[in-house]
Amino acid sequence: MKNVEAKLHPMSKVARVNLDTRISGEIANDRLKLVEARCCLCETEEAKSIATGEDFEYLTSDDSFEVSQCQLCSLVYLNPRPDISEFERIYPPEYHAFEFSEQEFGLVYRIRRKLEAKRLLRWCTGLKQKARILDVGCGDGFHLGLLEEFGEESWELEGIDLDQRAVDIGRKQGLNIRHGSLETLQMPESHYDLIILVQTLEHVAEPVELLQKIRSLLRPGGRLVVVTDNTRSLDFRLFKGRYWGGYHFPRHWYLFNPSTIRNLAEITDFTVDRLTTQVSPVNWTYSIHNWLVDRKAPSWLRSFFSLRSPIALSFFTVFDLLNQLLGRGALINATLCRPVEPVPKP
Repeated sequence: MKNVEAKLHPMSKVARVNLDTRISGEIANDRLKLVEARCCLCETEEAKSIATGEDFEYLTSDDSFEVSQCQLCSLVYLNPRPDISEFERIYPPEYHAFEFSEQEFGLVYRIRRKLEAKRLLRWCTGLKQKARILDVGCGDGFHLGLLEEFGEESWELEGIDLDQRAVDIGRKQGLNIRHGSLETLQMPESHYDLIILVQTLEHVAEPVELLQKIRSLLRPGGRLVVVTDNTRSLDFRLFKGRYWGGYHFPRHWYLFNPSTIRNLAEITDFTVDRLTTQVSPVNWTYSIHNWLVDRKAPSWLRSFFSLRSPIALSFFTVFDLLNQLLGRGALINATLCRPVEPVPKP
C-alpha cells in the first residue's frame, strides 16, 4: 500500500506551509473581495444562515464564509461569495482538478479512472456515429481522456475550461480544449449530442444562465448529464453546520438536491430523463479533514483524510454505497434532455 503521505505536487508545499501557519495561529492571507448573492431559482433573498466555515483545504484567505438556504425552495448557496476577479486566487496552482494524474495521485487515480470510464460509457449509450460531445468545466481533461481511450473513435470530443493552467495541461495530452466560458466563446448552436457537466454546476455564479446556454448548444433530443453535490445526503446532514466537504469553501457557490435540480430543469426548459444519486467518498473525506484542521490536528493525521489517501477514500466509498441504496448518495446524477418540441408552460 502506498504511504498515505503521497508525493505532493511541487506547489502543494506552499499550501502545506500555509496550513501549518494557520494552525499555529498566525495570519497567512488577507481578505477576498466578496459580493452579495441570492437564490438563483427563486430570485429572492428569503433565506436563513445554516453554516459558517473557512477555506480548510487550500487556505487561500483568512475569510470566514457564510452559507444560506432559501426558505422557498431549499437551495443552498454561499452568501456573500468571492467576486469573479478572485478566480485565480481561490483556485491556486496546486488545485487538484488542474492536474489529476497517476503521477500525482497514484492508486487513487487508477481506481477512479476505472469507475469514471464505466460511468461515462453509460452516459453515452445510444449515441450515434460521429456524435459530438462537449465537457463544460473539463479541468485538465480527465473525462475527455477517458472518452478518447474507451469511447468510439468517431466521436468528436471537445472541452472548455476557464483556467488557462488546466487547459495547457490538457492540451499537452493532445486533447481539444478551449480556454474561456460558454458566454465568451462563439459556440455552434444545436450542435452537440451530449454535454457533460461533472462537478462544475456548483462552481458557477449563474447556474440558470449556464443551463440556458447549454440548452441552446444541444441539438433537439440532445442530453445534458449533471453531476453535483447532494444536500439531501447523510454527510450533509451530519456536517452541514461547518465542516461539510461539499461546501468546499469558498469555491462552491450553489448546492442542489434532487428537488432543486428538478426546479432548475423546469426553469431552463429541460425535461428530466433520469435523476438519481451517485456514490462518492470525497465529501465524507473532506468533512473529516475540515474537522481536524479546525482542531489543529497534526499534519500526518490531516493528510490521512485527503484526496491522496486510498484508505480513507476506499472506506467512505463502501460506506456511501449503503447511502446510495437509500437514494441518498453523496452526489446527484441527473440526465436532462432538450425536448424535440418546446416544453409547454403550465
